[in-house]
Amino acid sequence: MLVEQTLDKLTSMRLLGMAAFLRTWLADPKQRGVDPLDLVGLIADAEWIHRENARLTQRLKNARLKLQACIEDIDYAHARGLVKSTILELQTSLWIQQSQNVVITGPTGVGKSYLACALGQKACRDGHSVAYRRVSRLFDELAQARADGTLPLLLRRLAKTNVLILDDFGLEVLGVAERKGLLEVLEDRYGTSSTIVTSQLSPDAWHPAIGDPTLADAILDRLVHNAHRINLKGDSIRRAKSTLTKQAK
Repeated sequence: MLVEQTLDKLTSMRLLGMAAFLRTWLADPKQRGVDPLDLVGLIADAEWIHRENARLTQRLKNARLKLQACIEDIDYAHARGLVKSTILELQTSLWIQQSQNVVITGPTGVGKSYLACALGQKACRDGHSVAYRRVSRLFDELAQARADGTLPLLLRRLAKTNVLILDDFGLEVLGVAERKGLLEVLEDRYGTSSTIVTSQLSPDAWHPAIGDPTLADAILDRLVHNAHRINLKGDSIRRAKSTLTKQAK
């Protein structure tokens, strides 16, 4: 009876990791001989792991990553100019601690979005907040926030995010409101957080895509000068996988 009361109290206090471990411990007679101090340590560890997993689940949910990508699953066999030592360096997440950026460029289908999401997922695992946005959707979000008066709130939320992923930059020439909005987002984040940008265009070709030389200089200054550059090449991985699937059939 006392044990059930203890379990109820742990659950009521939302010490769910402790409660789950205690149930497992009670169900296994072989563990009954554990030293009391060791048992306390094991219960504390179980609660800590439970809370860490819950926080990670919430960070991944908030990130809204486009792809379920994992940095350990990156394919280095496909010839696309991806240097493994670069990824090993980035997966330490030291670049986030130093408020550096990552710019990933290359033709369509070579895995730019996957790589960006893999870095974002690793950042979540390392305790950092992440937000994924396709650039076009970000501009829609900024326009809506400007219209309903919530723009300052949105900008603050984006500024506080440790890693912001901007996917598919440069597909269309930016309008006046779009380039000003992008500069606002980057200005608030400059020197305090990190941004990942994917684009089919190299930064040398971003000026025409931004559409204003002065703002283009300002945007590139905040994105590129302290960025790790990954330039992917080669044929589309999606097309290659599609071909292999058809051949297998």
